[in-house]
Amino acid sequence: MLSGRRAWLPAWKTVPFCRHSSTKPLIQIENATFYRNYPSSTDLHNPPLFASLEFILANGTAKQHWSVISPSSVARTTLLQILAGQHICQPPTARSYPYLSDIATSLHHGIKYVGFDAERGNNVGGTSVRGAYLSARYESRREETDFTVRDYLTGHTELNALERVEDAVDQAALARVTEQLDLGRLLGMPVTNLSNGQTRRARIAKALIDRPEVLLLDGPFMGLDPNTLARLSEVLRELAESSQPKVVISLRPEDVVPHWINHTVTVDEDLRVVKQGEKNVIQQSGTSTPSTAQQLSRDGFPKQLPSPPPGDAVVEMTGVRVSYGSKTVLGDWHAASSLTSGLHWSLHRGQRAGIFGPNGSGKTTMLSLITSDHPQAYSLPVKLFGRSRLPEKGEKGISVFDLQQRMGHSSPEVHAFFPRQITVRRALESAWADAPLAKPKLSDEAKQRVAATLRWFARDLSPKADDAPLIEKLERSSVAAAETLLESAQVNESDLAWAKETRFGELPFSSQRLLLFLHAIVAHPELVILDEAFSGMDEVVRDKALLFLSQGEKVSRVADGIAYESMLSKLGKDTMTGLTDQQALLVISHAKEDVPGCVREWICLPEPGEGWEPRTGMLAGPLELNLKGWDEIWGRS
Repeated sequence: MLSGRRAWLPAWKTVPFCRHSSTKPLIQIENATFYRNYPSSTDLHNPPLFASLEFILANGTAKQHWSVISPSSVARTTLLQILAGQHICQPPTARSYPYLSDIATSLHHGIKYVGFDAERGNNVGGTSVRGAYLSARYESRREETDFTVRDYLTGHTELNALERVEDAVDQAALARVTEQLDLGRLLGMPVTNLSNGQTRRARIAKALIDRPEVLLLDGPFMGLDPNTLARLSEVLRELAESSQPKVVISLRPEDVVPHWINHTVTVDEDLRVVKQGEKNVIQQSGTSTPSTAQQLSRDGFPKQLPSPPPGDAVVEMTGVRVSYGSKTVLGDWHAASSLTSGLHWSLHRGQRAGIFGPNGSGKTTMLSLITSDHPQAYSLPVKLFGRSRLPEKGEKGISVFDLQQRMGHSSPEVHAFFPRQITVRRALESAWADAPLAKPKLSDEAKQRVAATLRWFARDLSPKADDAPLIEKLERSSVAAAETLLESAQVNESDLAWAKETRFGELPFSSQRLLLFLHAIVAHPELVILDEAFSGMDEVVRDKALLFLSQGEKVSRVADGIAYESMLSKLGKDTMTGLTDQQALLVISHAKEDVPGCVREWICLPEPGEGWEPRTGMLAGPLELNLKGWDEIWGRS
């Protein structure tokens, strides 16, 4: 909750226009069941969605501000899609839009869906950067395809689009949404240069151009730093309270429900409504507090955990300063502890570090220097694994292929460029290739690591599997029976046939993010980089991935603060281990729930233009068990 109005929050101004006086509901769903395809008795892979659903979105003076809360991204998105008119409704008359019918407005114009949670990637509406040179966003040269925010909002994003002049209505609509969302100073900026928070505002503005009656926002706060989140929440509050349009947002259970939300729908992983109604009646909690008796974090770490002694330097930055002309985007400060200005920072083997900071503070730029996606990585004082990118006197430079072999990297940008047509197995195996579509060079050990990882996450990467995965069968068996089951499966890997048939693009969004995370760690790289890697994962899947990162196959689960040894470990057949002292971990996240429990060292970059040097510190243990740690990182303690 904001204590006062921020500078970029404009006073709400309502543009007069004629509204219909009908008080009929905007959305009315009565005892309806939905399907992705027309239901058929022979289609076994078309389960019902939200059977016998009841929901009404009131119109008129009713001040209902709704949120959809679920641990499953699929459940959240599916319900919002249903509200927007997607999916097959049975009976067909059970879903209606009475108010839109009265004012003769189509669903396309009356209800706008904007997805930040699912179907995401590096795009702004229909403007995608897929296929572009990965580091092009850091170049100062403008390309013909670098559409501006104005182009995006007015629909001029085609290379050969017919020239047209916006009429007065278009100009008025553009002026209205740019004022509402404070986009005026950004109209001339290329959309590819927008920060995460700016992109959210641009996409919302695009939806508001046509004056919809209902605005459905899927995961609007995902991946935003706390300050940007609070500012965007205040903008949405003003939109919601004006009822121009009605706003419905989706949230994860761990998200703080905005104070202006007064109605919630809680949905489980099986697409069933658990609770629905007024928020204060349901008493929906936005955060979970661990029990005082909890002994371990969800990924198996105690409350107090000292950082291991650092080994050789993996990354060294000595006075790094990144500028584009007169604009400095990283290192615009003078460190009191150093004779030179710019960023001074290092990461060593055995260290688990986090990079934090507001959107636009330079985290992406800093990371791009480490991965060498940034063109200035060749000229700045940056050393990777003890070597510069270019040769120096008596020392060879480090090649991009060497870096790829020694780093594992998962991020939304990697997700945007990852080929959709390769199979799940090939996606994992490509961790040993120069590129995802290149042929991997697999040793026997590599093949074992791939098979072990696929088995451990079969339930999450093969959603259509009818039978219980092998790992689940092992956990329910005696030691002797489990050994027989495992030996039988390893003969021809019949239990992994699905991984050669299922393609990356066929997986749900959460599963795609999981697979890219596994791609980053399966080859046991010297440096693991997780840049918002868990953003978009379902809660259960994320916690399982965090446990795998720290414990490998040794621990099957952590419940009530107790770690339970897996059957594979009991048999001495565990292949995958957690992070070792020879590896370094680098994490970027805006959500404390997505920060692994092993992270100790942290750096928090300042707001752009502040001139203050970054703050650094050390966590005593997992953030889950040290509640003040997150406030310390963000300077709120």
